Amino acid sequence: MAAVEWAAADARRRGAGLRIVHVCEQCPQAEHCARALAAAGERARELADGVEVSTEVLPGNVIKTLITESASADSLVLGTRGLGGFAEMVVGSVSMAVAGHAEGPVVVVHAPSVKPHGRVVLGYDRSEHSEAAMEYAIEQARARAVPLHVVFAWQTPVFSPYMAAYNSLLVDAYQADTRAVAESVAQWREKNPGVEITHEAVTGHPVHVLARAGESADLVVVGSRGLGGLASSVLGSVSHGVMHHVACPVAVVRPH
Repeated sequence: MAAVEWAAADARRRGAGLRIVHVCEQCPQAEHCARALAAAGERARELADGVEVSTEVLPGNVIKTLITESASADSLVLGTRGLGGFAEMVVGSVSMAVAGHAEGPVVVVHAPSVKPHGRVVLGYDRSEHSEAAMEYAIEQARARAVPLHVVFAWQTPVFSPYMAAYNSLLVDAYQADTRAVAESVAQWREKNPGVEITHEAVTGHPVHVLARAGESADLVVVGSRGLGGLASSVLGSVSHGVMHHVACPVAVVRPH
């Protein structure tokens, strides 16, 4: 239901219709599926007055069906049923698999929103997938009328006191990367004057850096390096880790 509430608010802000689907894999559960879907539709209409809300029970495999649905959606919003016990199950197998293969942005909502922080956070490294994530993050910030904070995390290799020349090269690489990111963000800022865009370069593992930034964000956006296949690892280690460790809603964006 937290995902329904998030999706209803997002549809209202962006002037989009909301389609709620419940994939029912087993026929004996059809009555239960219909009741759950009706409750979700009722809640969405309460929160998003004026938004066109439709509902449908669909047969088939949950993961494959939702991936198919993503092809005709601006974004796909999921809750999480992770029950703990194993690290890769904290988010839930359905959310992980769908986020790795959907044909557009996938938003994973862990829990109902408690209070707004008034900013969107983006993990950015100038790669193709993060450029697509930038577009989505700017759209979200604009719809919410909040700033977008862009974070570039540079993971420091192990420095050796006996390899001064090597360490100097690493410093040069860090400076070149941060300068390139700053220039790229400046270009995005120039193209989107209506959105306040700030950025920072932080030394540390991207997952840990974004988890900290997510503590004061309404949404964290990352790109996906998905390369195909059916394992959750197609997400890439950063987006995979962010989905597990960031408490606020997380949007995983794949380039079309």
